[in-house]
Amino acid sequence: MKMYDIVIIGSGPGGYVAAIRAGQLGFKTALVEKYNTLGGTCLNVGCIPSKALLDSSHHYEEATQHLEAHGIEITGEVKFNLEKMIERKAAVVEQTCTGVKFLMEKNKVDVFTGVASFESPTQIKITPKEGTPEIIEAKYTIIATGSKPATLPFIKLDKERVITSTEALKLSEVPKHLIVIGGGVIGLELGQVYSRLGAKVSVVEYTDSIIPTMDRGLGRELTKVLKKQGFNLYTSHKVTEVTRDGNIVTVKANSPKGETISLEGDYCLVAVGRLPYTRGLNLEAAGVQKDERGRVVVNDRLQTNVPNIYAIGDVVRGAMLAHKAEEEGVLVVEQLAGQKPHIDYNLIPGVVYTWPEVASVGKSEEQLKADGVAYKVGQFAFRALGRARASMDTDGFVKILADSQTDEVLGVHIIGARAADMIAEAVTAMEFRASAEDIARICHAHPTFTEAVKEAALAATENRAIHA
Repeated sequence: MKMYDIVIIGSGPGGYVAAIRAGQLGFKTALVEKYNTLGGTCLNVGCIPSKALLDSSHHYEEATQHLEAHGIEITGEVKFNLEKMIERKAAVVEQTCTGVKFLMEKNKVDVFTGVASFESPTQIKITPKEGTPEIIEAKYTIIATGSKPATLPFIKLDKERVITSTEALKLSEVPKHLIVIGGGVIGLELGQVYSRLGAKVSVVEYTDSIIPTMDRGLGRELTKVLKKQGFNLYTSHKVTEVTRDGNIVTVKANSPKGETISLEGDYCLVAVGRLPYTRGLNLEAAGVQKDERGRVVVNDRLQTNVPNIYAIGDVVRGAMLAHKAEEEGVLVVEQLAGQKPHIDYNLIPGVVYTWPEVASVGKSEEQLKADGVAYKVGQFAFRALGRARASMDTDGFVKILADSQTDEVLGVHIIGARAADMIAEAVTAMEFRASAEDIARICHAHPTFTEAVKEAALAATENRAIHA
């Protein structure tokens, strides 16, 4: 029987990063993945492929709607080739997954392909699709099996017309009318991909914001922008029925006034969140506990009730984000090496990769009000920036929330071009407990989008924004 210091189950961002760190620290490490490619949901059917399609569709939109204003004239019809877009996406995925495989070899991590299941707290059986199962011994195990798309009890996912994000990433045609159930990251990003390519897109969201986990100000601004782009948005609507007749999918929902609306489309994307995935692990054999939502129960050290078994990422509590899983994977391995790492969960940024992008870190206004925290607001619109006007990306704003007494930055919320990259400045500042004045006094290059962060900080510091 092969014996390992650390066995990691699942090769998504949490799992493979944990494996790399374990290899760097000299642990004898094994990584078990049930699929033939490494990278998990994020690399194969999530973050990476969706961004590839967002980028391709963005180029098409620029060519058809914005280049003329820049003095670039295209003679003849501009066409897109969906098949080639899907092929390019697949190539990006393959390159990225191949890169992970290389990193496993570089860091001397043994990779097993098959379904991992516990025989005991220290023994793990690996069952390949073909061949004989194998049992390996683990001093420590890290569960990093991620999540799967959720649905509603009355919805039958046929994966042809009533689909999840996995199928939406490889459609053979552009929908005529794509009905998206659920706002948030997945629904809005894939909705924008197909909207750019000519689809009518309708989003039905149960809460009163299309990005319900973020500051309401961001949701209002994104709603305004997406409506301008042609989206039909139905917030505070409860879906009650989804039926299919041939190529037609009908979605019925109740409005806030109690009225029933009926939408007909040729595709329905169900994007109501994700569920932790533990099927096949045989956690009972190891004695590992789960909570009422199916998540593996862990303490602050990400340790389960079984001392030598840990769990990270989407399979435990907290935001289902690839970068959160990565940080947790590193934290567990470094703890096992005797180090003292930490994660501040309040400072894990969230991003929606629509255009304009949406990014947020720290507390929202709604959270601060609920907690009874006295705060002040500094906000600055991108339309006032020279760089934004030069690139014709004037939608959105930066909002900084700071403590009324200490001026410490409590939250930063951005909607606009390059928000996904800009949020890192806010995270850095907040990690060092910066005040709004600290950010305001940092010299920002001109002309850049990040000047909006400085201006928002100035606005929060005695309303001193220069260009407002």
